[in-house]
Amino acid sequence: MNNLAITIPWSFKDSPLPGMFTDMDYELEEDKLGIPTVPGTVTLKKDAQNLIGISIGGGAQYCPCLYIVQVFDNTPAALDGTLAAGDEITGVNGKPVKGKTKVEVAKMIQTVQGEAVIHYNKLQADPKQGKSLDIVLKKVKHRLVENLSSGTADALGLSRAILCNDGLVKKLEELEKTAELYKGLMEHSKRLLRAFFELSQTHRAFGDVFSVIGVREPQAAASEAFVKFAEAHRNIEKYGIQLLKTIKPMLHDLNTYLHKAIPDTRLTIRKYLDVKFEYLSYCLKVKEMDDEEYSCIALGEPLYRVSTGNYEYRLILRCRQEARARFAKMRKDVLEKIELLDQKHVQDIVFQLQRFVSGMSLYYDECYAVLKEADVFPIEVDLSRTTISYSGQSQSYEEEEEEEEEGKAGIPQSDLSTDILHGGNQV
Repeated sequence: MNNLAITIPWSFKDSPLPGMFTDMDYELEEDKLGIPTVPGTVTLKKDAQNLIGISIGGGAQYCPCLYIVQVFDNTPAALDGTLAAGDEITGVNGKPVKGKTKVEVAKMIQTVQGEAVIHYNKLQADPKQGKSLDIVLKKVKHRLVENLSSGTADALGLSRAILCNDGLVKKLEELEKTAELYKGLMEHSKRLLRAFFELSQTHRAFGDVFSVIGVREPQAAASEAFVKFAEAHRNIEKYGIQLLKTIKPMLHDLNTYLHKAIPDTRLTIRKYLDVKFEYLSYCLKVKEMDDEEYSCIALGEPLYRVSTGNYEYRLILRCRQEARARFAKMRKDVLEKIELLDQKHVQDIVFQLQRFVSGMSLYYDECYAVLKEADVFPIEVDLSRTTISYSGQSQSYEEEEEEEEEGKAGIPQSDLSTDILHGGNQV
């Protein structure tokens, strides 16, 4: 990153050396863009490398002030939190730095051992002021390029180099696959519950039918067998209902994961991408402003914003720093949420499968035990002693005995049947 800027003398005629400041240059008013500054002092203890963790930009011969370009992570300046990108450095250990180059100021800080006292003017910048239409358009461009392949981006003249390789974006695709998996599990569970409910109703119907047969059966042994078999089917129906109560919570758990956990994580990733695109937009803006300064230096042309304090550039530096902080925090949150979601996904699948397998195993064990105990087949039934219906008429066991007695008394059975059919009276 280029931290230099270009300026020209305020008086072309009076300046003996083009590109060099005279004593009158610093008396001109800076163009602060309406951004106020507040003076302050901070004492920073140096680290083991004798650094405080900042980079410096501006200074003679191109800019009338020196400012902080970046505060590096995990350094004394970052841990202290007082200094920020865009703040002006006015002195080091009580010595003013006005008119010095950034290299000279860096050496002043390096020569100090132990602690460095930095005098500064805090830039009271509003991040909304730096969020211009240009930044918004850059975010749109990042979103567009993010969803394009390299070949398509190249064909449209767009560069993917501005995008960092972000594995979190791939998590969206994995979430969609996981969502499809859970949808399939829910549909299968619903079909399974429906099938077992219908099966339990069938067992109950069998139980009712065999219970009626057992109650009406006059033979004690057969009646007991039918009733016992009916009770077995009713118990199987109860076991089926218990299985449904065991499996049904699976739907609630799967539904919670599918319609709450996954959408919440998807929304978090989208928010993360928005913060990421904003940070990349400010990075691109800083690079464009650096390139502009390089071009002016090469051409020897003046650049108004640099020669008046470079406040526009410093505002973008501040916005970039704050956007980077939001990006880092959001990335950390997304990583933690995705890790927790992956753990829940694995644990949830294992738990649901265990619940399903244990429920099915218990169901089949109980059904097997009931049917084994109700081993009543073959059921011996004397059909001659059972109520038999013909054409809406019924003959009981007692009626059959009377007919047999009448047959033994010498009355032909065929004649008796004929008389009964023709309505005759036997005397």
